[in-house]
Amino acid sequence: MKKFILDEIDHQILDILIENARTPFTDIAKKLVVSAGTIHVRVKKMEDEGIIKGSTLTLNYEKMGYSFISHVGIYLDRTSKTKQVIRDLKKIPNVTIAYITAGKYNIFCKIRARDTTHAKEIIFEMDDIDGVSRTETMISLEESINDKKRLMHSIFGEL
Repeated sequence: MKKFILDEIDHQILDILIENARTPFTDIAKKLVVSAGTIHVRVKKMEDEGIIKGSTLTLNYEKMGYSFISHVGIYLDRTSKTKQVIRDLKKIPNVTIAYITAGKYNIFCKIRARDTTHAKEIIFEMDDIDGVSRTETMISLEESINDKKRLMHSIFGEL
């Protein structure tokens, strides 16, 4: 697979869009002293190459009363049940992330809840999924790192 080469302008565009994906191309162009057309063409090219995959909106779940976060490791009774368990986890809206993993757990999830009682209900629902033999829960005390830029800056430092 051919590696797509990004230059410093691409890096700066990504830096701005990671911070706020809704930044108008005209604002980016002014900041980088290039034309808005240049920004449009470069973003389109990065989208076509699969480097940029959509844009996201970040919700503040704490403001909506969902400040409790825990991570749940799921042990399956048989790995052949993985796909079905993932389908069933998708039916639980409080499961916000699920990874199929190698190692201690078969699946590793992040859940959001209102409080510990609510989290317990969600975990019991996860435990009831056919194929789940048991779960292990870790309560998140604080999200210390959630940086979408450091890796990108590191990658560009390698170029």
